Amino acid sequence: MSEKAPVTTTDAGIPVPSDEHSLTVGDSGPILLQDHFLIEKMAQFNRERVPERVVHAKGGGAHGYFEVTEDVSRWTRANFLQRKGTRTPVFVRFSRVAGELGSADTARDPRGFAVKFYTDEGNYDLVGNNTPVFFIRDPSKFSDFIHSQKRLPDSHLRSATMQWDFWSLSPESMHQVMILMSDRGTPYSWRHMNGYGSHTFKWVNAAGEAVWVKYHFKSESGIRNFTDAEAKAMSAEDPDFHIRDLFQHLAGGGEAAWRLEVQIMPLADADGYRFNPFDLTKVWPHKDYPAITIGRMVLNRNPGNYFAEVEQAAFEPSNMVPGVETSPDKMLLGRLFSYPDAHRYRIGANYQQLPINQPRSPIHSYNVDGPMRYRHAGDQPAYAPNSLGGPAADPSRYGESSSHVEGNLVRSPYRLHAEDDDHTQAGMLYRDVMGDVERERLVANLTGHLSEVDVEAVLERSLAYLRQIDGGLGARVAAGLGRGKG
Repeated sequence: MSEKAPVTTTDAGIPVPSDEHSLTVGDSGPILLQDHFLIEKMAQFNRERVPERVVHAKGGGAHGYFEVTEDVSRWTRANFLQRKGTRTPVFVRFSRVAGELGSADTARDPRGFAVKFYTDEGNYDLVGNNTPVFFIRDPSKFSDFIHSQKRLPDSHLRSATMQWDFWSLSPESMHQVMILMSDRGTPYSWRHMNGYGSHTFKWVNAAGEAVWVKYHFKSESGIRNFTDAEAKAMSAEDPDFHIRDLFQHLAGGGEAAWRLEVQIMPLADADGYRFNPFDLTKVWPHKDYPAITIGRMVLNRNPGNYFAEVEQAAFEPSNMVPGVETSPDKMLLGRLFSYPDAHRYRIGANYQQLPINQPRSPIHSYNVDGPMRYRHAGDQPAYAPNSLGGPAADPSRYGESSSHVEGNLVRSPYRLHAEDDDHTQAGMLYRDVMGDVERERLVANLTGHLSEVDVEAVLERSLAYLRQIDGGLGARVAAGLGRGKG
């Protein structure tokens, strides 16, 4: 190297006398407590890992932009969607759901697909998956579901019995289980899969008129999946395959792009629709509500530091800009609390001040203090209301749309619509969407996974679960398990 290296310093900027040797009494004497640089190095090293995410622990991400290609102002007043050609910076994090930080990228699992839009009205976080549905529809079951997919408390091993015990006792999971056990459960890369907002959201325009909306990011690279055997082989060959694929693709000058489509449902349609449109275990058929292309998302830049940008990225469904609001989707409403609460525990109360999470728009908040806070409002009053020049809310400009809600306090499932059930869409996926080869692989994947179930009652209940989806499917899996025609 021709240039002289900079001098090592402490994190306080103080020059360090040695990178290699502790301060001791003589060559072989005891280390001295006053070697503050040694202590700083050890103390920092002991704390350099924050707790991993309870779910979506392992992942990767990239920077890019979202460009509006169609004017949607008739449906929403969200400022970043108003004008064709508008570009908004984004950061996207992809992840596995159940796997830990050291797990293999290509293992069978749903994939997280979280998008942070840095809009001029604050951050908008769209936190979804690579599937349009989920396993459950009520947040009270979420921790139970995740526990069933993680590890046994005694042996610390994953358990197919535990997974199928939960699924077969939760019939609403049928649709997502069918997707998970198909080749879509083992995507080839993050670039070759779709992303979905999954939930139903409300869009409100400048006149206060509202519609229901669903988001679909369609991969411009096309859908490509591993077979079960290929995914397992890649888990052994390169457990970081997805992270490596995206990083090397972007580092080589490539881009990863998705077309954003939305489905729009008039507000009045929801109450009388043939099934509950806010049920996260169901999709809206495109023949009822066709997909409308409104934009394009492009990723073109890798993070400069994985920990700072990917590991500390904090997405939360509660980050909604004016013109986007919640729906009666129970899972969405539960996530509004769960996500920011998890971030406060994992990376600290002031996680939104980290550069990757910090909005690009001005911040005028009455929140103060807490660990690691470095942005503050100076001599601004720390309370509201005040008469000393502090910020003031503007409900006339940013207030929520009006909704009428009434009823008794109950703990119950959604009110049933005419065609509400848990097996119809799962069966249609098997019979009408999948081709012959896809059905063959699904049967093989189900048979292989169920062969690991070691409790007879759980296995029998799981086969009954599959027969409810489709009698032929149940019979084929039962035959594969040596149980005749099931």
